Amino acid sequence: MKIIITCTFLLFALFSEAQYKGKWKQMFNGKNLKGWTVKISKHELNDNFANTFRVKDGMMEVGYEGYDSFNEQFGHIFYKTPYSYYLIAVEYRFIGKQAKDGPGWAFKNSGIMVHCQPPATMLKDQDFPISIEVQLLGGDSTEKRSTCNLCTPGTNVVKDGKLITDHCINSSSATYYGDQWVRAEVLVLGDSIIKHIVNGDTVLVYNKPQIGGGAVSNFDPATKKDGQLLSSGYISLQSESHPIQFRKVEIMNLEKYYKKK
Repeated sequence: MKIIITCTFLLFALFSEAQYKGKWKQMFNGKNLKGWTVKISKHELNDNFANTFRVKDGMMEVGYEGYDSFNEQFGHIFYKTPYSYYLIAVEYRFIGKQAKDGPGWAFKNSGIMVHCQPPATMLKDQDFPISIEVQLLGGDSTEKRSTCNLCTPGTNVVKDGKLITDHCINSSSATYYGDQWVRAEVLVLGDSIIKHIVNGDTVLVYNKPQIGGGAVSNFDPATKKDGQLLSSGYISLQSESHPIQFRKVEIMNLEKYYKKK
C-alpha cells in the first residue's frame, strides 16, 4: 500500500513539473475537420451523416438539422493519433434544442472518450467505442448536475482500491447552466491514473482503466478482451443528440515524462 501511495504522489509531482515544460498542441485547426475521422452508429466509417460534425464560426460543432429522428445514431469523431500519456483539454458549451427522439438522459450530454479502440475496428451498428468516457453534462433546471463524470462503455476502472463496475460515477463538479463555456481537462497516464479537471478544479480521480463490463453493443467480440488494462488509445468527441460546440481542443503530450524505459 505504501508503495502504491508513493508512486501516486510521484506521478502527480511529475505532472506538476510537466505543466511547465509541456506545450499545448491544437488538435482542431478552426477551419475544417482535417485529422479527424467520423464514425456514426448505423453508418460506415467516414460517413458524416447529415453533416453531424462540422465547422462553424471557427468552432467544431455537432448538430442535427438533417435528422428526421435521432434514432440512436450515436456518433464519435476520432483524432488521428493515439496517445498514452497526455493532458487533453476542451472548451465546450451546449446550444439549441435536442434532436427529435433523442433519449432523455442525453439532454445536454456529450463526452470526451479516451483510450478508445481504433475507429476502424468499430462495426457499422456499434453504438459507442470501447473506451473511458469523461461525460460532459449541462444543467437541465435548478437541480444539481455535475460534469466530467465517468462512464464506462465496455470498460471498468479501479477507484479507492476497488474495481468499479457501475456504468457511471458522478464527479464533484459544480453545475453549469445555460450556454456558458466550460473548460474540461483530462490527465491520462497510461494504464495508471486518470484525472478529471473542470475549470481548474480536480473533480474525479481513478486508476487502472481496463476492458470489461457492458454498456456497449453491436461490437466485434475480438475487440473486447475483458481484464486487459488500457495503456493507450484514440481520443474522440461525442454526438449524443444535443447540439454542442467546441471552441478549443488541445493536447499536451507527456510521453517523455512518463513512458517507462
